[in-house]
Order: sequence, then structure tokens, then C-alpha cells
Amino acid sequence: MTRTNNESQAQELDLEHELPAGEAGDDQTGAAETGRLGSAGDPAFEKLKGERDALLDRLARQQAEFENARKRAVREQQEFRDFAAADTLKALLPALDSFERALKVGSERSEFRNGMELIYKQMHDALQKLGLRPIPAMGEPFDPRLHEAVEMVDTSDVKDNHVLDELQTGYKLKDRLLRPAMVRVARNPKH
Repeated sequence: MTRTNNESQAQELDLEHELPAGEAGDDQTGAAETGRLGSAGDPAFEKLKGERDALLDRLARQQAEFENARKRAVREQQEFRDFAAADTLKALLPALDSFERALKVGSERSEFRNGMELIYKQMHDALQKLGLRPIPAMGEPFDPRLHEAVEMVDTSDVKDNHVLDELQTGYKLKDRLLRPAMVRVARNPKH
């Protein structure tokens, strides 16, 4: 008799520890639980259904917020990497300008000049790999977003409001202006 009482108590404990409806993954168990909880018109059932829907909606919103935050962090990291070198590149631009001025000086071909040209090309190529691009200026229409006018020159050799001469090369880093081109702009005299 003691043994049967112990077995029946164990069965009762097993029933108390069964998973609620839906957690066991058995649709029939869920249907039986639904029948015990009530039907669609039962206020307790409707309350539970509303809570479930609210939690599912909240979960979907949290997942969307997390995905947006992850995408924003990736984008910000990429922007940081893209423009982290901007200060370093700005510091190297005067050296690049000096190379350009030295190479413009008319001198005969020599090993020294060939070496200077090679160093300039290597430096220029390395900076281009980092995203540095020169801004076209000579003969282009004057664009105040890209060019800094230092002088207006009366001439009919070049179209009105076009760049006559480039005094200092301007550069962009990817699509961001790093330094505007310093230019002289043509102004056609009125007759």
C-alpha cells in the first residue's frame, strides 16, 4: 500500500511539473490546454492572447532596433576608417606641393630629376590608394565649392568665370573636400 501511495504521489508531482501549453511543441497538448483555459470569448483567454500579441510586437520592435543599431555602428566605423587619415593626409599635402613645384622648374634631364619624379610618383600613388584625389581645375568652370579664387584676371584667352591658372592643387578624400584648389579666374572684359 505504501508503494502505491508513493507511485500515485509521484504521478501527481509529474503532472504538476508538465510544461504549459505550447512549450512542449505538441499541438494536441496546446489544444487541450486551450480548452482548459477557456475559449475565444473567455476574458482570461483574451487577456493572455493580448499579452502574447503585445510581447511579440515588442520583440519584433526590439529586433528591428537592434538591427538598426548594428547597421549604424558598422556605417560609423566605416566612416571613421575612411576619414581617420584626413589629418595625416593634410599634413603631407605641403610636401606633395613642394615636389610639384620642384618638378615644374625647367631643368635638364638628370639622374637627380629622374629620382625626384620617381619619389613623387610613389608618394602620389600611395596617397591615391588611401582615397586622395586631385580636383581638376585648369580650364574648368569656377566652382566655389571646389576652388578658392585668389585673383580675377581680365583676359579673353579663356571663357568667362573659368579657371585660368592653378596655383595650388586641391584634393578630395573620397567624396569629401580636403583642400580647395587655389586658382586664378578669368574675367572677360566687356567692350
